Amino acid sequence: MKIYYFTLLLALFFSCSGKKTASDKNQDNATAREIVVPEFQTIMDTSNIEGAILIYDLEDDTYYSNDFEWTKKGNLPASTFKIANSIIALETGVVENDSTLFKWNGEQRRLKNWEQDLIFSDAFHFSCVPCYQEVARNIGIQRMTEYLEKLDYGNMIVDSTNIDLFWLEGASRINQFQQIDFLKRFYQSDLPISERTKKIMKRMLVIEVSDEHILSGKTGWSIRNGNNNGWFVGYLQYKNKTYFFATNVSPKAQFDMNMFPMIRKDVTFKAFEQLKRIKLKVHSP
Repeated sequence: MKIYYFTLLLALFFSCSGKKTASDKNQDNATAREIVVPEFQTIMDTSNIEGAILIYDLEDDTYYSNDFEWTKKGNLPASTFKIANSIIALETGVVENDSTLFKWNGEQRRLKNWEQDLIFSDAFHFSCVPCYQEVARNIGIQRMTEYLEKLDYGNMIVDSTNIDLFWLEGASRINQFQQIDFLKRFYQSDLPISERTKKIMKRMLVIEVSDEHILSGKTGWSIRNGNNNGWFVGYLQYKNKTYFFATNVSPKAQFDMNMFPMIRKDVTFKAFEQLKRIKLKVHSP
């Protein structure tokens, strides 16, 4: 079975036509290969979801996916925007560091783990929406807009009516190629941010560490017109290689929504195991 998959991947590598794609804004200059991996689609089908897994091998400058058309569709960033929101908060001084305390006001919140005082790094990992809404309001429309332009982050629509909601509802959009492009620029120190902010964010992004790998990333979940859409984006440092990923999925009919928080990571980890024989774990969202 292992020989079969290795042979299949080699065949895909040499036989698939290479589309020249990077982010939407630099497609004309892109040189990266795009390789369709049918096994990724099998992972999606057996999980009763639709969507796309996109993995980028930095060293080989190659993208792998089951559906490149889906990867280029824009969606609300949902809580994956907490990466950019955190960067902007640190750069503007709205948040001092990853230990900055957010006091709970005692009001009932959607999730129990939000109903407590949280330091900034925990607010990030618990995906505390009220905390980050406060951050966005303190950043303000002008600074938010200026930094989003500087960071070249998707196509966010920000105005006075949605400063604390634009990443969760409305017309803001980002696609999977743009997510990876943003993360790659962050990782390679190509964003116009301080080294201090980068170090803090690198700490906050870490999900899992072993002797062989460091997994960093963020999930996201939006509900628009009754339709659920989920993200898992980040990067994996495995031995001496780095991979970036952006998974975007929606549940099919009869899907058990109790599994949705986990499925975004689960299918991504299965894709890594299928493609690179890398074993990762599924933790809580």
